[in-house]
Amino acid sequence: MLTPDQARDRAHDIVSRARAAGADAADAVFAADAALDVSVRLGKLEDVGRSESEELGLRVFVGRRSASVSTSDLSGDAFDRMVERALAMAREAPEDPWAGLAPQDRLLHGTPPLLDLDDGGEASPESLRDAALAAEDAALAVAGVTNSEGGGASASRSVYALATSHGFAGGYAATGYGVSVAVLAGEGGAMQRDYAHHGARRRRHLDAPDAIGRLAGERAVARVDPGKLVSGPMPVVFDRRVGSSLVGHLIGAIAGAAITRRTSFLLDALGTQVLSPGIAILDDPHRPHGLRSRPFDGEGLPVSPTEIVVDGVLQTWLLDSASARQLSLEPTGHAARGVGGAPGVSTSNLYMAAGHVPVETLIADIADGVYVTELIGQGVNGVTGDYSRGAAGFRIVNGGIAGPVAEFTIAGNLKEMFRAMTPANDLEFRHGINVPTLRVDGMTIAGG
Repeated sequence: MLTPDQARDRAHDIVSRARAAGADAADAVFAADAALDVSVRLGKLEDVGRSESEELGLRVFVGRRSASVSTSDLSGDAFDRMVERALAMAREAPEDPWAGLAPQDRLLHGTPPLLDLDDGGEASPESLRDAALAAEDAALAVAGVTNSEGGGASASRSVYALATSHGFAGGYAATGYGVSVAVLAGEGGAMQRDYAHHGARRRRHLDAPDAIGRLAGERAVARVDPGKLVSGPMPVVFDRRVGSSLVGHLIGAIAGAAITRRTSFLLDALGTQVLSPGIAILDDPHRPHGLRSRPFDGEGLPVSPTEIVVDGVLQTWLLDSASARQLSLEPTGHAARGVGGAPGVSTSNLYMAAGHVPVETLIADIADGVYVTELIGQGVNGVTGDYSRGAAGFRIVNGGIAGPVAEFTIAGNLKEMFRAMTPANDLEFRHGINVPTLRVDGMTIAGG
């Protein structure tokens, strides 16, 4: 695999060729990935897979017309053909008044921040097999676990580079490791499934495989013999595993494309109260060895910690350069770019700040409610904010977690749900989006 410097030079090379061939402006992305995955089931090795890919994407501008092409052939002749094809496509494309590279005076200059994303290590198939087996063995050892869907372990390394014709060229590498296991508890048609997974940039930061396995087993056993919920309004408490999806819906609603197309339920919400007072949502691209840390955005702009919501008030849209121009605003450093197409927007290490009370206190006054650990389906309307999803979890009775429940639906409207939200104090950084346990009062439950 190429080094970040070599990847950056490849991207810069094709941009230079595009300019020499007549492009008014151009940018290019190089992305490479090498991954090793091992899966086991019931103590036996099931599969060992290795994948490698290298791709380069070029975007060219001819006036306000643009086109994008990509290739996995990284030879010089292929680059020339790629440039020729891209320019021919751009000359036939419709004009876009908002198209163009990021503002030159906003580009990242100097040394990018060091984020400790690459541990330089390599994992052997044997070590990954041992980790997957250890996780599965620990899960199967939990009393009540009756079968396994398998365990897995993975290791990967990726390289990303971006170059533009107006002065930016940079690249970086990142490693990733993961261990997961899914098991079943109960018998026959009453079996229940659950899982556990942990991922990290550095292998030494992974949870122990046996701890991951025990957690998967305990989760599955706890779900055996679920009951039904009675329909009606009640408080809903979202486990951290599923609560992050609520923040994801908010981010989708404040992305530049949703605002410019007027397809957001938060269309006129900038500067207004969208969450309960006291709640903060932040984005930190500089988090050391964070799962989504990055030294620059998909257009070569510097990235920095961003306060998206402060004291419940929405502070900013998330804008790439095209949507910023359309809204007469400045790009926010959230552009994301793959090898194909124009940039979109994406957050990095997104999180909701912890609240002030433990989970036990958060649910203490709930006489009849539900603690949700699984969400099913995609019943969310991004234009109206209407929310309806299948769910499973546990009853909350007189302030305590009671028996498992399944086959029910939770419904509401995201605007009202956000303003009725209370976070606990149990925030952990384990995913790309992290939230504490969340309570939302007044949701509608439809029991099975």
